[in-house]
Amino acid sequence: MRLFSILTALIVAGCLYLLVFEREAVLGFAGADAVVGSEGEETVDLDAERISVVAIRSEAQMIDTAVVTRGRTEAERQVEVRAETSGKIVSSPLRKGAFIDAGELLCELDPGTRQIQLLEAEARLAEARSRLPEAKARVAEAEAALNEARINQNASLNLSRDGFASDSRVAQSEAAVESALAAVEAAKAGEQAASSGVQSAQAAVAAAETELERLKITAPFAGLLEADTAELGALLQPGSLCATILQLDPIRLVGFVPETSVDRIEVGARAGARLATGQEVEGRVSFLSRSADPQTRTFRVDVEAPNPSLDIRDGQTAEIMIQSDGRSAHLLPQSALTLNDEGDLGVRLATEDNTALFAPVRVIRDSVEGVYVDGLDDEVRVIVLGQEYVGDGAPLDVTLREDGT
Repeated sequence: MRLFSILTALIVAGCLYLLVFEREAVLGFAGADAVVGSEGEETVDLDAERISVVAIRSEAQMIDTAVVTRGRTEAERQVEVRAETSGKIVSSPLRKGAFIDAGELLCELDPGTRQIQLLEAEARLAEARSRLPEAKARVAEAEAALNEARINQNASLNLSRDGFASDSRVAQSEAAVESALAAVEAAKAGEQAASSGVQSAQAAVAAAETELERLKITAPFAGLLEADTAELGALLQPGSLCATILQLDPIRLVGFVPETSVDRIEVGARAGARLATGQEVEGRVSFLSRSADPQTRTFRVDVEAPNPSLDIRDGQTAEIMIQSDGRSAHLLPQSALTLNDEGDLGVRLATEDNTALFAPVRVIRDSVEGVYVDGLDDEVRVIVLGQEYVGDGAPLDVTLREDGT
């Protein structure tokens, strides 16, 4: 027991000697890299506390930006051709998928008695026209009688002033003028009635002809039949469906862009789209809505693109890219993006004094090489390895990666 106590005392004494008289050597051996200042105070080497990171030097470049949105294809025109009169179908149906020229017959209705009604209306028109010359002759006759009555009235007045005609004769001539005036008015009324009869008969003829024209339902424009036309023998009423026609050339691409991007789009701008099938198409912006959708706060944009082969169908999903003005951006690896404590998206920069700094960025678009972001200075050093382990102001030991990837 006494030997053990002696050994313990010697070990304690040796440790005290090393800590008091050989303190610097002990700390150096322990890896603390501590040194003693000129006044006996302990200082720590800052290089030993720097965090090693890997960064790339990035320079801003001008890129052609595009507003990207998802949408759908839509027929340039689509119409449901309906009957305007009633009747049974007497034409053979056209099958869906058939190409239709403008003005081509789609459905023909049984005329029934409509041809007879037209003949009757034409006969009434001829009768009304025959009455019109007679009415005009009566007007001319009445006007001639009026002129004669006025001449007699003037003669009576002149003779009465010279004492050669009595007052009764003057009154009689005046009564004759009034009677002639009434006859003229009656004749003109008869002429007007005859003219009205002609116009009414003409309207009846036009209505009968229009009714006959409505029996043949034709295509308003060239396109494709979406469904079979009305079947032979089917009874159509006014408003009944005859056919549905789609015009797919040109095709319309419809998308909805957020209000943050709508100012970057102009009518006439070039645009492209990639369909779900992988097919690509190019066109130009033909319409940009001035009113936002009240539910989504997005604006409708239409792109018109050629589709001569009719391969693109109505209602296909499309990713639409609309060209906008170029802007300055940095191409960075997607792995360089990080979040700060507030959840803002950004990157960690290595400043000129080798300290870390968080910089918020906005992603413009992504590509196979990386992501394009803006919000940074023209030249920066972006940390690509170790950015998750440093905070703002942390000292860095920066290793630059020259390939920029």
